[in-house]
Order: sequence, then C-alpha cells, then structure tokens
Amino acid sequence: MAEASVERAGRGWWMLILPALLLMTGLYLAPIVQVLVISVTEPSVGLDNYERLFTSEAVQRVIWTTLRICVITTAVSLFLGYALAYRITMARPSTQRWWLLAVLLPLWISVLVRAFAWVTLLRRQGLVNEGLISMGVIEQPLALVWNELGIVIGMVHYMVPYAVMPMLGAMKEIDPRLLAAARGMGASRWTVFSKIFLPLSRPGLIAAGILVFIFSLGFYITPAILGGGKTLMVAEWIKLQILDLLRWGLGAMMATVLIVAILVTLAIFSRIVNLRRLFGAGA
Repeated sequence: MAEASVERAGRGWWMLILPALLLMTGLYLAPIVQVLVISVTEPSVGLDNYERLFTSEAVQRVIWTTLRICVITTAVSLFLGYALAYRITMARPSTQRWWLLAVLLPLWISVLVRAFAWVTLLRRQGLVNEGLISMGVIEQPLALVWNELGIVIGMVHYMVPYAVMPMLGAMKEIDPRLLAAARGMGASRWTVFSKIFLPLSRPGLIAAGILVFIFSLGFYITPAILGGGKTLMVAEWIKLQILDLLRWGLGAMMATVLIVAILVTLAIFSRIVNLRRLFGAGA
C-alpha cells in the first residue's frame, strides 16, 4: 500500500511544476509568440520584413556589426577571464577571496553607472587621453569612445566576470597532484600548462564562450551610451524601429531573428558538447 502511494506521488510530480509552467507560458512564451505574429503581420501580412534581411544594406550592416563586436568581445573576455581564473586558482586560499571580490565587485555596480564612467575616462578630454598627452605618448586625443572600440571596452568590462566564473569552476576541479607529478617528471611549466591544465580546463572555456557570446548579442545600454548612436547593434536598432520610427514589424522581425540566433547557437554547441554537463546541470 505504501508502494502504491509512492507510485502515485511519482506519477503526479508534474502537478508540482504546473503553476510555474503556466506562469512561464503566460509571461514569457506568449509575448514571444506575439512578437513573431507582429513580424509577419505589420505593416501587411507576409514575409516582407524578413525579406529585408537579404535586400536591405542597413539591416545587414547592423547584423554584421553586432556579430563582429560580439566575437571580439567574446575573444577578449575569454583571454582576460582565463588569465584571471588561472591566477585565482593558483593563489593561496586567503588571497583567492580578495581576487574573487575584485572580479565580482563590478557586478554590484549599475551597468548605467559603469557606461557613463567609461565615457568620462575615454572621451577626448578624459583621464586616459589627458594622461597619454601629458606623458608625451600622443599629441592629439585618440577616438576611444562613441565608436566600436568604446563599445568593446565597455562590453568586455561587463563580461569578464561572466567569463571568469565558469572557467574558475572548471579549473578548481583539476587535481593539483597531476600538475605536481608532471613537474616532478621534468616537464616545464609551459608543457604542464599546455598539455595538462589547458585541456582539462577546456569545458569551462567553452561554457564561458557560449555564455559571453549569447549575452553580448542582446546588449543595449552599453552600446547605446558608448557608441553614441554612431554604431548600432541589434538591440538598439530594435528600439529605434519600435519606439522612434514606429516600425513595429521591422523591430519584431529583428527581435525574432535575435531569439532564433541564440537558439541556433545553443543547438550547434549542444551537438559539440554536453551543455547540461558543461553548465553543471548533470553528470
């Protein structure tokens, strides 16, 4: 009888998640479906909005600009994040806490505040240009903001903590005795790193790359402020179409493309690696 009760409870587990499922459907899936409908019904029924993906140079330029910035941001964030994660892993436990605090501290500061802080630092009369001029490194201020360079700097600053954490988790699982054994057998530091440490930390590197790239695709505030309206990424272009130009169909089309791009990215990587294991959801 007890076994029958357990079996009935096992069959009814889905009732526990039904309220959350309905809530997600209403608050998340329904708006996405509505966006998809708008993209094929405004201003007229059909695929005219999607045709602009192949015929409009402005749309193509926005897409390629977004992909270029996201790839550069991901590459730089992974490089800096890997170096930081490696340094934290090799530090003493007491020192690791301070390194982690330094990495996580930017996450506690508003993205808006950080973006305006970079404008103050990088503008033509900012601290960076004034410092370089005073040291005699340059004679004229450099264009460090209101362009792609400024956007990349701001996005990398935001993304480095998200790159560090997955890689740090993978590095901490590496048995230090393997490294010590290799060193004891005469391997150089570079050999130990390239032949043992790097391959074992690769899952964290891949996870960080996926995370940073997907986050970068939907960036809005940082590109809008540091780009100065001169370099448009997809999220800012969507806002421009919907709120300023009232082209709901075009904005909804690009939003749909953005969602599909994220899903396709995840699907491609799921063929290469086990995403559940990569992000710690399963063995």
